[in-house]
Amino acid sequence: MIWYLSGTLLIGLIIASMASTLPVAFAFLLANMIGVLVFIGGQAGLEQLVANATTSITSFTLVTIPLFILMGELFFHTGVSNRIFDVLDKLFGRLPGRLSYMTVSGGTLFAALSGSSMANTALLGASLLPEMTRRGYKDHLSMGPIVACGGLAIIIPPSGLAVLLGSLAHLDIGALLLAGLVPGLLLALLYAAVIFISVRIDPDAAPRYDVKPASWGEITRLVAINLLPMAFVIFLVVGLIVLGLATPTESAAFGVLGVVIVAAGFRSLSVVAFRNAIVGSAKVSGMVFLIIMGSSTFSQLLAFSGASPGLISWATSLDVAPVVLLAAMFGVLLFLGLFMEAASIMMLTVPIFFPLALGLGYDPIWFGIVMLISLEIGLATPPFGMGLFVLLGVAPKGTSLGQVSLAVLPYLACTLFLVLLLVAFPQLTATFR
Repeated sequence: MIWYLSGTLLIGLIIASMASTLPVAFAFLLANMIGVLVFIGGQAGLEQLVANATTSITSFTLVTIPLFILMGELFFHTGVSNRIFDVLDKLFGRLPGRLSYMTVSGGTLFAALSGSSMANTALLGASLLPEMTRRGYKDHLSMGPIVACGGLAIIIPPSGLAVLLGSLAHLDIGALLLAGLVPGLLLALLYAAVIFISVRIDPDAAPRYDVKPASWGEITRLVAINLLPMAFVIFLVVGLIVLGLATPTESAAFGVLGVVIVAAGFRSLSVVAFRNAIVGSAKVSGMVFLIIMGSSTFSQLLAFSGASPGLISWATSLDVAPVVLLAAMFGVLLFLGLFMEAASIMMLTVPIFFPLALGLGYDPIWFGIVMLISLEIGLATPPFGMGLFVLLGVAPKGTSLGQVSLAVLPYLACTLFLVLLLVAFPQLTATFR
């Protein structure tokens, strides 16, 4: 079968299955079953499907996924996150737009402690949005940074989606996690710059209000008690990988242990909190492993049918600069982000885009970071951006999707600017690896 016909058949099966409201993971498994019958045939094809699916989820490196998820679940269910706000509240004092800056700094810290963008957005929204609304903050300084900073968890380690992407694309997961550190922190600085400029242009966008100043002694005490333990957990996850003392799987286990120790030290570790964290991580991990099973087999089918080799051969033969094809892939990811969630987009595009990126000569780790950033943008774009809906769930009654979408636009511009910086200076992803 001609490569574009086989590709159309396989992708068409996925789209048709998803259109029938079948869950994404099962849509891929159904399409894979039909695909092996068409391209391999009979019982041998189905046996190969089962063998490939089993192999795809029996890798030791995949233990990282449930451990990172459990780490974030423990962090939120034990209430440890509230202590960070206590410190930030004192640190920013009477700074104009202080609640917006708290969102950026808090969102960055939570991203380095949880790895879940949805949990990050929900926590920021529930903790800060009511106070911002009461103080008269305009939407682009209240809802905007909350949605934008929630997405930082996608690229700042530990990132569950980064681990999933590394597993699907067969990348060095440790290198991919570390590659997102500098771009993630740079993006947080760009968000802070937007807030600074907005407050300077329109002081009424973040009205001043009286805040009781804290003494340096009080600030030092709060930092020592509430913030240093968080730095300890971050070191266990990121620092051990940077120093080469632990693999991502080992650092994830240390991270879970670190959160347990910190929560126990704060006397907030209860049986109920631990049980809720275990149940939550089990549900999410089960979904992720089903996604890996479906996508890995789908990738092999694309190669076996000739669809992905044919596409790569055709694309690399075009008389255009590689950056043009890179822009086209980025555009496809942004378009899919309007309608699909991140895991589904990865399942559909990783088997096609990564071989193509390698054929064009791009570094796979660098391309992985660009892809994660595009997925972050998808969280904040209507009509189906999950970050928008999470914030709507905690926003004041009457808040519309259009309001939230407009509020986050300046921060999306920052994210697009970051992509341009990475294209111009790809070494930004190589700082710690």
